[in-house]
Amino acid sequence: MGNCEKWLGPAFLRLEYLKHKGGLALLTKLTPSGKPASEMRRALRLFAVAACFFAIAARGRADSEIVVAIRYFQAEGESHSHLYLYREDGTLLRQLTKEESGHDLEPMFAADGETIVFTREIAENKFEYWIVEPKGAGLNKLDAQPEWYASTKSSEYFVWPEIEGSGDDESAPAFGERTQKFKAPDNSVELVLREVKGDEADSVNGPEHGKHYLVRDLKSGKSVEFPKIPGFEGAVEQLHRKGKPEARFLFDRPLRLAFFGVHLNSTDGDTNYALDLTKLRFVRLSPNWAAPFPLPSDGAFLTMTYNRYVPIPNSKKTANCSYLERWDSNLNKIRFAKEGSAAVCYGASMYRPGKAPATINILRSGD
Repeated sequence: MGNCEKWLGPAFLRLEYLKHKGGLALLTKLTPSGKPASEMRRALRLFAVAACFFAIAARGRADSEIVVAIRYFQAEGESHSHLYLYREDGTLLRQLTKEESGHDLEPMFAADGETIVFTREIAENKFEYWIVEPKGAGLNKLDAQPEWYASTKSSEYFVWPEIEGSGDDESAPAFGERTQKFKAPDNSVELVLREVKGDEADSVNGPEHGKHYLVRDLKSGKSVEFPKIPGFEGAVEQLHRKGKPEARFLFDRPLRLAFFGVHLNSTDGDTNYALDLTKLRFVRLSPNWAAPFPLPSDGAFLTMTYNRYVPIPNSKKTANCSYLERWDSNLNKIRFAKEGSAAVCYGASMYRPGKAPATINILRSGD
């Protein structure tokens, strides 16, 4: 009963007060004579068990949940996108839709977390709007999409910046001749992104770029060059939050991160890394690209992760895939998809009870 006592807290204290301040005498009149104390204990125990049951039920929904629209590629036949509900720890709770007449896309939790609205594409450029409860009940077609659903955009995420000197501004430093400096939000370190004129590797967007970049400790004044940091494979640009070029870090205790991107080649495209400023290491987020979505107050983040040429099970075919993943404070990830699958994520939504914002939304088309 210890855990129930902990969850009930003040309720148990009030019961104890009642027992010692006359409640026992009152209960004596309502119970067989000669056994008031035992009956009181039995009543308290029954109350505790019932309250514990409701506390467990409420506590279960207090966990964050994620709904993902996934299309699993098959060796034969046509595959469709359906909705799957996960707990934040990666546990699959249930499949919410199974209709094979179209693709279920861009699910979004309502602000209270009680319903999920989604789009069903039944033909090219022909859409329906549906609603379903997280428990799987209440699946119904809507006459039109709700206003809040139509106006919701993707939550804040990190993007590749426009490279200075690559546009029409002739006064901007040429790519390969720049030095950019960015201080961390807590003023603990400064990133010095230095390029050396005449260094061929610094003049192109490729894996050899960034060897002159460094992390400078603003307290001690000591610097560490990027190539000496474990996990470094190249860096070209520091990512920033979409629409906020000045916001180049993700600091959400214990996370202290900066994100960097680099072009690999024409086959693999781009990739990106998280620079962990606490453990001073680079962690590659994907063989190809991954767009980071902050989870404020969670000390974690989501990524829409892209993988090229993924083998389709039981076939010799491959597909370009995308998956939703969650990264914790130690930069360990959870993938919200079947293990070993080739799949495409067509949007996702996360409901976070008691946190702000309550929902994190990832649209398949960005904005």
